[in-house]
Amino acid sequence: MRVAAAAAVALPLAAQPQYVATAVPAAPVAPADGPRLAAMTFNLRYASDSEPNSWGRRRPVMRELLRRARPHLLGTQEGLYGQLRDIAQDLGQRYSWIGVGRMGGSRDEFMAVFYDTGRLEPLEYDHFWLSDTPNVIGSNTWGGAVVRMVTWVRFHDRHTGKEFYALNTHLDHRGQNAREHAAALITERLGGLDSALPRIVTGDFNVAAHGNSVYDAMLNGGTLVDTWDTAERRGPLYGTFHGFGPLTPDGDRIDWILTSPGVRTRHAAIDTFSQDTQYPSDHLPVRTVLEL
Repeated sequence: MRVAAAAAVALPLAAQPQYVATAVPAAPVAPADGPRLAAMTFNLRYASDSEPNSWGRRRPVMRELLRRARPHLLGTQEGLYGQLRDIAQDLGQRYSWIGVGRMGGSRDEFMAVFYDTGRLEPLEYDHFWLSDTPNVIGSNTWGGAVVRMVTWVRFHDRHTGKEFYALNTHLDHRGQNAREHAAALITERLGGLDSALPRIVTGDFNVAAHGNSVYDAMLNGGTLVDTWDTAERRGPLYGTFHGFGPLTPDGDRIDWILTSPGVRTRHAAIDTFSQDTQYPSDHLPVRTVLEL
């Protein structure tokens, strides 16, 4: 473990460790492809020893998927601390990650942001909770089933010299009221960031794109766009939650990558990779190739 280089200029939580992990070497990572940035969102499904689909069975498939995808930026949901360390080790020493458990420290699930250190440098980061008291660790005031939160990072892109914000979240899986309030708070917080810098928002929003007021709120006023819709090319559409069952063509897309309108989406895809019928998670990751 090491402290992030960004810590000196970040807005840290008092007395809360901010995790940035670096691991042992693994498979080589391809160099950056010009100005294009590979971004991914992935609900990891928290690690469990329960069969079927234990983390022990899923980890090798997760490792292979991520090594093939080689994202520069990866927003994850549901990851537990030990699970995130496994992923960091499997990605290799070129990658680091930033996050804090939603109950503080290493407790409970993280909204971790992984990044390719050869491409991206974190300059500033912070966390807030999806509640009426967003600076209170572990707060939950809107009747959500569990505590929910956001991790955001301001990055410097070493390849292009540009800066951008990455924000990663996971909205409540049961409460529409909690999701609607969360969307409003995230939109408000995005509005408080430097308006000159692009935004990339990754997350599991637990509602279908184009089918819920939460989606409309996130895209309200044209401050964000859906990369799936704006992509110059896109792969086949599948429901991004499959629950380790058969995939659903043209199903609900509840995992999204949103950006500010000035970001160009070259390609968007839902990754259906599996090995010997084993999927790495009960969600499918969404991948994009962006130009800021």
